[in-house]
Amino acid sequence: MAIEVYIDGAARGNPGPAGIGVIIKDGPKVVQEIGAYIGKTTNNVAEYLSLIRGLEETIIRGYTSASFFSDSELLVKQLNGEYKVKHENLVPLHYHVLTLVDRMKDFSIKHVPREKNEHADKLANEGIDFHMASGPLFKSTKQ
Repeated sequence: MAIEVYIDGAARGNPGPAGIGVIIKDGPKVVQEIGAYIGKTTNNVAEYLSLIRGLEETIIRGYTSASFFSDSELLVKQLNGEYKVKHENLVPLHYHVLTLVDRMKDFSIKHVPREKNEHADKLANEGIDFHMASGPLFKSTKQ
């Protein structure tokens, strides 16, 4: 059975302070939640960095099969080959994602409505909030 990974990137302003949110679920169990500040960047870069972080954590944990879910239509359509990656800031991130995906036996990414991805969005915004309030680079909970 594939694990489920919900991802989101957020930027306040475009570019602006940005964060990522990642939730890894193995069945009903939440294995890991990550909310991290990633600096000043665009929303699209934040979306890609959330996917990269999710893939890295998935690989580190030894999973070889994962279904990813994102509310970024651009990200999902680029990865599924429906849109070309044209922006120069996204090209190297897209390539990095593909190298990580090559390490998986089974990978899929699907678009979900924003309301189905509220938890990942909350974590991305918490990453920004924690940085703005106290300066830590990330918040992570492991179970």
